[in-house]
Amino acid sequence: MPQPKAFRAPLAYGNKPFLDSPDGRVLRILSEYSEPLARFRRERIQDTVVFFGSARWHNLKDAQSKLELLEKPGSAQPDRSAPQPITPGKRLAGANDAQMKLARAAVEMARYYEDARRLSHLLTQWASDLPFKRHRFVVTTGGGPGIMEAANLGAHEAGGKTIVLDIRLPFEQIPDPYITPALNFEFHYFFMRKYWFAYLAKALVIFPGGFGTLDELFEILTLAQTEKLAKKILVVIYGKGYWERAINFQALADSGAISPEDTKLFSFCDTPQEAFECLKEGLIKYHLQPQKAVPEEGPEIAKTLP
Repeated sequence: MPQPKAFRAPLAYGNKPFLDSPDGRVLRILSEYSEPLARFRRERIQDTVVFFGSARWHNLKDAQSKLELLEKPGSAQPDRSAPQPITPGKRLAGANDAQMKLARAAVEMARYYEDARRLSHLLTQWASDLPFKRHRFVVTTGGGPGIMEAANLGAHEAGGKTIVLDIRLPFEQIPDPYITPALNFEFHYFFMRKYWFAYLAKALVIFPGGFGTLDELFEILTLAQTEKLAKKILVVIYGKGYWERAINFQALADSGAISPEDTKLFSFCDTPQEAFECLKEGLIKYHLQPQKAVPEEGPEIAKTLP
């Protein structure tokens, strides 16, 4: 009778079927805490300023090109089964009223792409000159195109690092080329991604956007309102006209749904320079004066109140 062959059992931490199973979920969650923390330490990141906004709006040149193509008569009708990228030289007339309306809106909203780029550049230039061993107030986004690409581009043009906390989705979004490679993160769990957005941030800049932008805005406002974090998070809401059409904050206060004091948790700004001065003043007041001891071992992760 042949002797059975001995074989080595896999190491638990190298057992991919186990790690991908429901029983391995706790290890996957811990990995999305420990691995980013190790990289933040290695890259000497202390804290961040997070930019949010729509991924659907692009720079002015691209928006104008799309509108011009739609306005040309006699072109082929676009495929309406799914949004299609428009490439130079491809004519798309026969556009209906809804398409024209969106294209004109995209030209109008492109100013926010340019403003995010400029604000990120101003903030990164200023933060780069601060006398600290680790990087302060690093521009951070959720990845993808639109406002987030603009913020990454502005920081890149200023010679600074830029962080992206991306999320793996069924419809893949391609990371833009302006991300610092060592600080490009992709998460599986939304709540772990949100953890890193909130716990390193000293400020949040909210540009016009949709559901995802609203989600992040109200999450941070709720943390600030309930004093759950033992730090001041500045919230700058950019584009007062857009946001007053989208959300009636005063109606919330007038009806008693929020306190009148809660409307002081954020500031409206309408130009890159105005937003930069607001951020700089608040960051100096709450996070640079008085000079507090800087942790030596790694990023300044916010403490929670008991």
